[in-house]
Amino acid sequence: LITKVVYKGFGSFYGYALNPFKSFVTKLNVLQILPVICPFFLNCLPQFVQVKTFFSSLSTSIVYTAPHCGHSKTSHFIFPISKWITGLNVFGYITFRSVIAFITTFLLCVIFFPIFIKILIKWKANQIIREEGPKSHNSKTGTPTMGGFLVIVSMLISLLICGNFKNLYILIILFATITFAIIGFVDDYLKISKKTSDGLHGRIKLISQILVATIISVAIYIILGREFAYINIPFLKNVRIDLGGAFYIPFGIFVIVATSNAVNITDGLDGLASGLLIAVTMTFGVLCYLSGHEPLASYLYIDFLPLSSELLVYCFAFIGGLCGFLWYNSHPAQVFMGDTGSICFGGIIGTIALMIKQELLLAIIGGVFAAETLSVIIQVFYYKTTKKRFFLMAPLHHHFELKGWAESKVITRFWIIGGILAILALGSLKLR
Repeated sequence: LITKVVYKGFGSFYGYALNPFKSFVTKLNVLQILPVICPFFLNCLPQFVQVKTFFSSLSTSIVYTAPHCGHSKTSHFIFPISKWITGLNVFGYITFRSVIAFITTFLLCVIFFPIFIKILIKWKANQIIREEGPKSHNSKTGTPTMGGFLVIVSMLISLLICGNFKNLYILIILFATITFAIIGFVDDYLKISKKTSDGLHGRIKLISQILVATIISVAIYIILGREFAYINIPFLKNVRIDLGGAFYIPFGIFVIVATSNAVNITDGLDGLASGLLIAVTMTFGVLCYLSGHEPLASYLYIDFLPLSSELLVYCFAFIGGLCGFLWYNSHPAQVFMGDTGSICFGGIIGTIALMIKQELLLAIIGGVFAAETLSVIIQVFYYKTTKKRFFLMAPLHHHFELKGWAESKVITRFWIIGGILAILALGSLKLR
């Protein structure tokens, strides 16, 4: 039923988006429309999905094949050229493509950020500092924002070179990247145009995030199947909580939306969120590769998910972009990621955690993000109950600033904690 509703929704969306062709579109079902929108979809779909009927196949029987986690003849653009240029056959290896993706994204960001910063200054795309924030942040007024946009563009370019678009997980994570980036971009645009720290209305932003997260959660549920509608318990071997489809999809929506907003809340100091995201993404990159490698997955008692190994390429492209951004975002920042980056990057992390069945481990890996979010919840609840403040200021990093810690010290110590939590999370695999 959920599948039918979602795909009917897709049909309505495309009918609206292609209004000039409405008479043509309404005569087609979704699987006939998609190839019109995305020409490469015709090449991707037949090799991984076999549709028996329009709805019953999507809801009950999706058949896909997955590339081997080592050498794989599935990289669209570079590997086929190896027929004529022998040296390019290394692009058949996920690990090599991951390194190239990292280098490509990093260099694109380092080279083009100075130009992009000048463009943002020319367009007066400056960060609006909240009046209720620490007074020391007033000096940041006028710093260009929306730096996350260039990171995302650099990632997409890198993936065009190194990515495997026949992998359904790559298609899902690209959908998450683009849609969450659009939400963040609209939020930033409204802030800049209205010259206020209030952008997209909170309710509209939340509904948009929930809508995107619903599509992602349903897609993941369809790909993995009913037998994977459970959550793994960290540190314990073969201990799972079976949620079933009715509860797993809402749980997935919560994970993605909560992570998206947690990163957005944490992005309040120069380089804080980007540095933590590097540690978190590196950890998930390792987990993606292990989950896609059957002998290692079996040895470590984690779920073997053949599609997940390709996410290593995406994670390395993401890390490269974050490193390039941090080059200019480190204290004192020359550019901020804005909601275009923070909302998108949080959505990416939540989606990856859901795809590789490490939803609860995310709370450990991204422990700093969780603590920042909890500090806001505690502050609001405590103030409404007692009319007093539990923290000097929320989120948590502002509390330590008001206690007298220098901004650079807060950032460095939070990075250290984030790194320790990432190592602890990887250590939990061996404890199983």
